[in-house]
Amino acid sequence: MKEKIAEVIEKIKPMLEADGGSIELLGVDEKSGIVKVRLTGACGCCPHATMTLKNVVERMIKEEVPQVKEIVVG
Repeated sequence: MKEKIAEVIEKIKPMLEADGGSIELLGVDEKSGIVKVRLTGACGCCPHATMTLKNVVERMIKEEVPQVKEIVVG
């Protein structure tokens, strides 16, 4: 599961990098389905980071890895 999530994050990175930010995968709890990430660069302090996390990152990861329940900033 972690490898598949990492692949999706690699697809997301270019979108965030276009706005001066990026994302790192910190960990995956396979039992709970919770994925921890870190938003970096411009995304780390952007007031829209929560919307990006839920509307872009979480949606894209859940589409490809349905076992994921939630994405959180760690």
